[in-house]
Amino acid sequence: QVQLVESGGGLVQPGGSLRLSCVASGSSFSTKGMGWYRQAPGKERELVAFINSGGAIHRGASARGRFTISRDNGKNTVYLRMNSLNLEDTAVYYCYQSRAGWLELGGFWGQGTQVTVSS
Repeated sequence: QVQLVESGGGLVQPGGSLRLSCVASGSSFSTKGMGWYRQAPGKERELVAFINSGGAIHRGASARGRFTISRDNGKNTVYLRMNSLNLEDTAVYYCYQSRAGWLELGGFWGQGTQVTVSS
């Protein structure tokens, strides 16, 4: 079974930047789409950004112009670079591996990493 481990969360001031990382186990990483979701208190989980196996990217509305998703297949790692953070970005951020090369349900989830924007 695929395991996903997120890191890079923490406390950051409004306007600041953060880079999240997600390391995936297994040998199929390069053939799978990878995404970042987030869930704020009292809200549903939402898609932040997704990158398919070929490198095509989809950004959610909250991420456009501020966040960048990328992947390094040699390291089995997907990244989320977050710039111009605001209070509304506070959430637990989850890594997701799709069952296919593009976004499909039924994939694997990481445990999440907390991002808190405050001051």
